[in-house]
Amino acid sequence: MAPQKADLVLEGGGVKGIALAGAVSVLKEHGYDFPRVAGTSAGAIVGALTASGMSAQQMYDVMKATDYNRFRDTAFIDRIPVLGKALSIAFQEGIYEGRYFESFLAEMLPDAHETFAGLRLDPDPSSTLTDDQRYKLVVMVSDVSLRRLVRLPWDYRDTYGLDPDGQSVVSAVRASMSIPFFFEPATIDYRRSADGTFTDLSSTLVDGGMLSNFPIACFDRNDARPPRWPTFGIKLSNRVGSQRAPSLADSPLKLALAMIATMREFYDGMHIDNPDTLARTIFVDTFGINATDFDLSASDADRLYESGRSSAEKFMAGWDFEEYLAGFRS
Repeated sequence: MAPQKADLVLEGGGVKGIALAGAVSVLKEHGYDFPRVAGTSAGAIVGALTASGMSAQQMYDVMKATDYNRFRDTAFIDRIPVLGKALSIAFQEGIYEGRYFESFLAEMLPDAHETFAGLRLDPDPSSTLTDDQRYKLVVMVSDVSLRRLVRLPWDYRDTYGLDPDGQSVVSAVRASMSIPFFFEPATIDYRRSADGTFTDLSSTLVDGGMLSNFPIACFDRNDARPPRWPTFGIKLSNRVGSQRAPSLADSPLKLALAMIATMREFYDGMHIDNPDTLARTIFVDTFGINATDFDLSASDADRLYESGRSSAEKFMAGWDFEEYLAGFRS
């Protein structure tokens, strides 16, 4: 059977990202290839591995074998008894360094995909993408200095005056997974010119999930023509209206994380109940596991992966692209 094409949009969710890998494995088994993948945080990680050509089995093996506690890498200030975490937030704007994650992802990606040049798409006259949007991977990042969402590599040139081909894939994904207060934020340095004078500037980048944790519409055509192939979303939660078990925000850090989660889920909720979105989204039950449960057990990792697989199988059993087009893109 000849491969079918589908674009892929992956929600963020920290350690729950292993469920994304399970769902992706089923889509591949159903014969789908992914010309373009967009993601936030954990979705950006799985998206980068998918766009680089890693097989679903390899991805599962890597994620299952990973000791997620190593992502909680600390500097000397973090290890000061009692006050360490508070001091780290005050002076470094985050508890954990994020350096282990950078080395982990760099080791997983082929050398050819070190920069976005390695993920460039061939010209496609039937596409509505601009030249700066012709990439296999799009990573959602929140620029809190400019107070806006940036889609990397799409926005490198217009926002920062940087050539997207030369930018690091690992750095973009590292920025997208920088949960505020939990991980130290990323920065990007750039120059702007005005009247022939250049000014050196720097922006602070954090978790894209603050503004767009599930960017399901990012690949939709903008010329009123029907899509040539589907966009599938994979969301790490039950459908809208399902009850979430309450969690007590009993520390300043937990309160900050809960506030961010509330904000991201509110904004996503503004469009997730759109019938068009519901029709093309795989909803994966993640059993109340939190994004920052880095002490995830092997049994919970298996449970998440199998939940992704079963959710995707259920979705594919009822999926019909022609029916979708007639209902939402006619």
